[in-house]
Amino acid sequence: MVWPFKPKFRKQIARIEITGAIASATRKRVLEALKTVEEKKFPALLLRIDSPGGTVGDSQEIYSALKRLREKIKVVASFGNISASGGVYIGMGAEHIVANPGTITGSIGVILRGNNLERLLEKIGVSFQVIKSGPYKDILAFDRELTQPEENILQELIDTSYQQFVQTVAEGRSLTVEAVKSFADGRIFTGQQALALGVVDRLGTEEDARRWTAELVGLDPEKTLCYTLEERKPFLSRFVPGSRQFSSGIGAGIDWLEFEMSTSGLPLWLYRP
Repeated sequence: MVWPFKPKFRKQIARIEITGAIASATRKRVLEALKTVEEKKFPALLLRIDSPGGTVGDSQEIYSALKRLREKIKVVASFGNISASGGVYIGMGAEHIVANPGTITGSIGVILRGNNLERLLEKIGVSFQVIKSGPYKDILAFDRELTQPEENILQELIDTSYQQFVQTVAEGRSLTVEAVKSFADGRIFTGQQALALGVVDRLGTEEDARRWTAELVGLDPEKTLCYTLEERKPFLSRFVPGSRQFSSGIGAGIDWLEFEMSTSGLPLWLYRP
């Protein structure tokens, strides 16, 4: 006997939001949410991206998970205020992409930063004694300048990561590698420019993306709801109104500082305004 009613989630569109810098916490949350989308058998996923990008490995894992999920359901990405660098990379995991005309996107490239405090340390009389197993074990040490061989090693690392990014965009958007490289030089561009370049499929709001997603899976765009898979709120915020808003400004600053410190010396797919 065939059950005449579709399960609840098969009549809804799953929605996952990616905001802020992409790092391990984002990866864990999104991968768990994607697993839930698959288990509950949603017919489609609307991925809202509002991110300047982030760490290379975490972006790649989210992209790979989206690509696997796309084999089973429709995945549509909606670019918000900003979807740049790693945000673009993750978006390549979607089958279709919608951006606002004024969305800041692009910044396809790789950046790696270290800190050189050598002159400051000299002024305060601090030096380090280093015992290492090889000449490059303390590469990007903050108490000295890079040597030329070290710069060559890091440049090769960045170039390899860049090639991975370009290849993914080329495959995801059915473009040639040469075409992608013509605009993948770190520049940012608007959603309208992205449409002309072939990076996105349509211009529109998140609501437009929702309606399109519903149409793609044969659901009524007037009636189909989104089921947002949200990150669990901190325990206190569930019971004390306003506690989250009170700490949001300070918390955002602390989060960004922690991200900067934890990713120092790591290749990043990150737009830095």
